[in-house]
Parts: sequence; structure tokens; C-alpha cells
Amino acid sequence: MKTNEAGTNAKPARRFLVPTDFTAVADYAMDHAMKLANTMGTEVYLLHMVPDMEEEEAVQHRLNAEMERAQAINAHVPVRTMLRQGKVYAGIGEAAKEIGAELIIMGTHGMRGMQFITGSRALRVITNSEVPFIVVQERGLRPAGYQNIVVPMDLQRETRQNLGLVAAMASFFKAKVHVVVPKEKDEFLHRQLQDNIIYARKFLGGHGIAMEAFETKGDSKGFVKATLDYAQQIDADLIAVMNMTGTNIFGALGVPYEEEIITNKALIPVMMLNPVNNTAGITGWTFQ
Repeated sequence: MKTNEAGTNAKPARRFLVPTDFTAVADYAMDHAMKLANTMGTEVYLLHMVPDMEEEEAVQHRLNAEMERAQAINAHVPVRTMLRQGKVYAGIGEAAKEIGAELIIMGTHGMRGMQFITGSRALRVITNSEVPFIVVQERGLRPAGYQNIVVPMDLQRETRQNLGLVAAMASFFKAKVHVVVPKEKDEFLHRQLQDNIIYARKFLGGHGIAMEAFETKGDSKGFVKATLDYAQQIDADLIAVMNMTGTNIFGALGVPYEEEIITNKALIPVMMLNPVNNTAGITGWTFQ
């Protein structure tokens, strides 16, 4: 265990990483990160990736200005900067690993953007990281934080892995979790989905978290749209999904359902985690 300067045992600092490309949507990511960090007691690292270090001094100056703006949001949250050379796809995950980040909060320009973190590229960045993400569009974190969290659960067992991360986030904000499943006419498939609801209710209930289950009117073919419609209907603050990178049977042709969700028109932030090989069904992510 690390020790502080006085020689006493010190708990390692908890850290969030915020990649920035100095655009407006990156400002929204910073807003989420600073407010989350204040609630959860973490440090914030602002990261910018460059292909080379030819303009290192000028870029660092911009990063320092970003740090000052972050501290204007909340002066009590420690903020540091990171300037790294390399490819964005791997670099963000490597930086997160370097500092031991628990969460990456990243802005996306949706499908219309011209910067490097567009919807499809954001998904590629996420896939190359072992750290969970919150992906935001142009919508700041509300004063009460994440009060209503939507969790779509399909027939793949990996979707259960999200519950540990969801439970941790919900605990900080005393949030209500809304588990959404598609309506399946096939009795066997229907029973599997009901088992997911029972599983989620037991797990979340064990953590003292309120949960509501919602079955969509349509089957799995329209599950993404039905989930987004429901999230917008309840004015959700966060959608939590597993990153199945297009292998999910509910994905739209040519577009992974994760990309469609993270670029949703309601601008609802999305928390995303890569699945792991875990027979227990729940990952170890707890923000503890």
C-alpha cells in the first residue's frame, strides 16, 4: 500500500479521465466529470492526444486553460492534465490504465461531427479500453445527478454484467433503475427475459436500489428504438449498456446498436462497459 509523506498508510486517489479535443462537447464531458467527481470524491485528469509533439508547448497551454475552466466548475476537485502522443483509439485506454482511472467521461459529436470522437469512433475507443465509460453529448449533468437510469437487458448473458456498475452509480445518487426487456412471444425466450428481470431485481434490491421493469410492446427487432423511446418518456438521466460491438442479435443492420444508443437524439448520457469472461454474471466495477 502507498504511504503519504508522513509515512502513514494512505488510500490511493480515485481518478476519472476526461479526453478533450477542445470542442464544445468536450466541455459537457468535463461538466459531468467535475460534478461526478465532487459527489464521488475523485480526482479528474484532462487528456489530450496528439500525433506528434511539435506544438507541445502551445497544446499544453490550452490544456492548462481547460484545467482552469474545470476548476471554475468546482474548485474543490483536484484537476490534472495529461498530454500524450499516439493514436486516439489505444491512447485513451492506455492513459486510463496509466493513472488507474475508474471511469472515463468522454464527449461524442454524434453521427454528424467531424472531430475524432464521432459516434462510431467513440465506440472504437471504448472497445479498446478496460475502463468503463460515460459518453455524453451536448447535455450537462443535472443538479440532482443521475436519478433515473435505464438498463436494457436482452437475451445475452453479458447484459447482466452491467448491474454492478449500475448499482454503484445508483447508490451515489439514490437513483431508480429501469430495466427494459423486449417482448418475446416465444415462451422459452420470454422466460429467459423474465429471469433477467428477477435476477436484476434481486441484485439491485440487495443493494437497496429501487427498480422498475418495463417490457416493450414490440419484439427484439425494435428493441433499440423502444428503449430510447422509453428513456425519453421517463426523462432518463443515464442509459447503461454493455458494449457488444455489433455482435448483439438486436443490432440494426450495418450499425451496432451501441452506436445508435450513444448518439441518441434525446442527448441522454450513456454508461458503457465492455463484457468480460465471467460466469458469475456481474463484473467487479463498484466505484469503491
